Amino acid sequence: MTRGAAFGTLLALATLASVPGCVTATVQEVREGSTGISADESIVVLGRKHKTRGETESGFVDCVSRAVAGGRDFGVMSESDFVDATFPWFEPRTAPVDVDDFSQVVAHPLLSERIREIGVRYLVWIEGTTQRTSETGTVNCTMVSGGIPACFGFLSWENDSNYEASVWDVRQGINVGRVRSEAVGTSFIPALVVPIPIVARVRQGACSSLSDQLRSFLSDEAET
Repeated sequence: MTRGAAFGTLLALATLASVPGCVTATVQEVREGSTGISADESIVVLGRKHKTRGETESGFVDCVSRAVAGGRDFGVMSESDFVDATFPWFEPRTAPVDVDDFSQVVAHPLLSERIREIGVRYLVWIEGTTQRTSETGTVNCTMVSGGIPACFGFLSWENDSNYEASVWDVRQGINVGRVRSEAVGTSFIPALVVPIPIVARVRQGACSSLSDQLRSFLSDEAET
């Protein structure tokens, strides 16, 4: 077996052996107004854009947008289409940096009118990130006899996802509530010749729990 083939086989075994780690997710909701949405109305999911002050990952925003749209009878406009339609309000250099700033921006009469024109009823603005909070151990790889790579050791790390979604009702002109999701998980890579990643999909867990709660929140027609 050639060195390249041996290394390819090793990677294939590691990939096949990968299994998801355990993730613990919690979600909280604070309601400040009544909600409800019809089939001809849309929502848009937005994320914080300021890199120097904690940008919300675009992948997470996309995940929530797709998940909220799944199985629901209302429209979901993409973040990029919304940013283009409301230029320049949500460009990175002018986008809101916190909840208070967001509320002031979307309450501007010109922007509110433009948002109504494009058929958006709710703006869901997400703050938060996924971070690695701890790491222990090491995995070292080397070439053994015959030029075959081998890895030995044990590595573990913990990721923590914290996201909060503020929901702005364009029709009422108020923030109708917040949904917060937190997910924690520990990933492992035990290696005895072949490394076996056991990865906790923490950000995916936070996306799923936040999206489920948002769907329920937006569709709830109960009065406060």
